[in-house]
Amino acid sequence: MGSTRGVAEAAAELAKQFSGRILLPGDAGYDDARRVHNGLIDRRPALIARCRGAADVADAVGAARALGLEIAVRGGGHNVAGHGTVEDGLMIDLAGMQGIHVDAKARTARAEGGVTWNGFNRETQLHGLATTGGVVSSTGIAGLTLGGGLGWLMSRHGLALDNLLSADIVLADGRVVTASAEENPDLFWALRGGGGNFGVATSLQYRLHPVGPTVTAGLIAYPFAAAWDVLRHYRDVTAALPDDFTVFAGMVHAPDGSGTKLVAMVLCHCGDAAAGQAAVRPIKAFGTPAMDAVGPMPYCAVNAMLDGAYPKGALNYWKSAFLSHLDDDAIRALIDCFARCPTAMGQVLVEHFHGAVTRVGVGDTAFPHRSPGYNMLVLGEWMDPRQNDACIAWVRESYAALDAFTGAGRYVNYIAEDERGDVVAAAYGPNYRRLQQVKAKYDPQNVFRRNQNIRPAA
Repeated sequence: MGSTRGVAEAAAELAKQFSGRILLPGDAGYDDARRVHNGLIDRRPALIARCRGAADVADAVGAARALGLEIAVRGGGHNVAGHGTVEDGLMIDLAGMQGIHVDAKARTARAEGGVTWNGFNRETQLHGLATTGGVVSSTGIAGLTLGGGLGWLMSRHGLALDNLLSADIVLADGRVVTASAEENPDLFWALRGGGGNFGVATSLQYRLHPVGPTVTAGLIAYPFAAAWDVLRHYRDVTAALPDDFTVFAGMVHAPDGSGTKLVAMVLCHCGDAAAGQAAVRPIKAFGTPAMDAVGPMPYCAVNAMLDGAYPKGALNYWKSAFLSHLDDDAIRALIDCFARCPTAMGQVLVEHFHGAVTRVGVGDTAFPHRSPGYNMLVLGEWMDPRQNDACIAWVRESYAALDAFTGAGRYVNYIAEDERGDVVAAAYGPNYRRLQQVKAKYDPQNVFRRNQNIRPAA
């Protein structure tokens, strides 16, 4: 690692031609820039490079390598493991790279690496267009897409990565290359699921689809005492959904901070209004809801409807895996786990996969999870650091209790900081060896390792 004096000298040299801003510890804005969404992550980079373009990113990569500093890349900063920041390394911060260009005629959009889904959707919805984005709108487009990209449109239009047409990437040696089906196709394959292992994505081009601007969506919640019936009904509903309809379920707490436990379904139907109303009718007619907020709403509002449940600075610790089955025993186990939740912000979520996302070959992209089914997430979230031990223990104990119902597959965007090695290999399954070979070609020295790391093939 470079000395403090060496870092300061390098920062001064870098700043001579840098379009963005270079921050050192103690500089105004440093403390704000170093923080990521997860308040449990508290790291102090030796240097923060707030980039404005690909040239800034290339120079920052070069400076980090010259100084021997580990590189972290911050897009939206949402990654729960905190990979967007680094202790005593160099943070490449893309927050200043916010350009978005929509080609409505071609139904494509190109956006820079610092864009979040709320900004992206705002521009595309001007034209009645969208692509699959995150379920939380403050999430960055780059991190979500490169790791997978679950979202409300995935059953109709596939994952975010399935809609990626090309990406401009700054490699470890400072070169800028385009990855697409025509240019560097091996890299393009690996980027679609392989995360930040291969370089820094400075811009991404997406395929867009006619969506909205009004869709049928929302949240319907029931008292926790009804969880057994509601989750079995959810299993029945998701057994035969049309592609236009995405439905997730979860056990959550009331948003008023009271700690009241609820069981909920959150949904989005992206087809026409009449079909949407028909699709949600069996859900709205079920049981006695404590809250029913399902109806017509703008797609931008759908993508932001859960934002309040994930405030920046909240402390987060998650564990997730794909369920091999959602039988009665699995439902009982999910309910028992949530009953013991020690935080009024904790959740147990079930995300359903069907439709377009499951009609892509396992080896067509690096993301291998293409079977119909469910992804389960035990989500620990709290505000008081005095709850750290209790909340982390609850997540770990719940995950262990659910082990009998999970498969080997893992969604890399949900993998925690303390899970490495075999967990990452399992997340990529049959695609892992090929990813190692692409890694060896484009980043043989594993410069980009602040991620769910894929080690280069020997």
